[in-house]
Amino acid sequence: MWTRTSAIPKTAATPAVLATPQAEQVLRRLEWTVIRRLDGLLQGDYRTLLHGAGLDLADLREYQHFDDVRHIDWNVTARLQQPHVRVFTEDREMNAWFLLDLSASVHFGSGEQRKSQVSSEFVAVLARLLTRHGNRVGALLYGAGVDTVIPPRGARRHVLQLLHAMQNRPPAGDTGGTRLHELLVSAATLVRRRSTLFVVSDFISEPGWEKPLGELARRHDVVAVRLLDPLELDLPDLGLIPIRDAETGEQLMVDTHDAGFRKRFARIAAQCEAELRQSLARAGVDALELSTDDDLVAAVLRFSDLRKRRSRLAGARVPVSRLSAHLHVVT
Repeated sequence: MWTRTSAIPKTAATPAVLATPQAEQVLRRLEWTVIRRLDGLLQGDYRTLLHGAGLDLADLREYQHFDDVRHIDWNVTARLQQPHVRVFTEDREMNAWFLLDLSASVHFGSGEQRKSQVSSEFVAVLARLLTRHGNRVGALLYGAGVDTVIPPRGARRHVLQLLHAMQNRPPAGDTGGTRLHELLVSAATLVRRRSTLFVVSDFISEPGWEKPLGELARRHDVVAVRLLDPLELDLPDLGLIPIRDAETGEQLMVDTHDAGFRKRFARIAAQCEAELRQSLARAGVDALELSTDDDLVAAVLRFSDLRKRRSRLAGARVPVSRLSAHLHVVT
């Protein structure tokens, strides 16, 4: 069931949740160990994290080739007999939405952390940074389907509720495979106002998500936050081990002592990686990779650097498809 708001269908309803001690403990730890470090490293430069939805008139200047003709000020142009365009500054108050894939494969981890833990901590840190500076954050949660909608709000308490909703969910179970396109299509329906959308997923999904992702990117500022584990890219020599597909429940035994098998696995994994990156580039979205052995501070700093580079390249009018490919950040 989903939450009822003016921007969400009346059939939706999500019960209000209270922040649990567990969520409070996690957020407080992140505030001390991550956010305090980021405050110094970012040096207050939070403008690079998001792009505002509103615009304020800042100046007028002469029209240049490739300027948007919709910004021409015709009164000034008629008076000066020279085309002039309006220059705007962004209104920083805006909405950010986290589109969260919490399907079975996201709960995998070969080390101390699972991908789901990396996801929840990244979301908590970003949400707290944004709400502290007057922005609002919301979320769509996907398990077997889109089962929870959290409307955008500000304040620390709202971040706690979002963290609680991610951490306190029933076991995913075997759903027969992730259908990521369902999450993206739901976002296109529910998110009306132009916003920044973070698609947080491992992108282990049935085909068909590329088109709705591209359609979202044409309307919103979209960031694909890709979750991964080192074991998904390269198998070590562990001998004969059982492997279970978290999405379908299928199990089989594999001999990782076989060097040929490990090479074939690495080759197929590398091919899948290349195809995924190409799909994200074609969709025209920024891409950030988060590994289970990654440092969260370093990841947020990479994200900040990604946004700075995007702003510089956008000022040079680089095509969106080239922007996405150029800005892809590898762990």
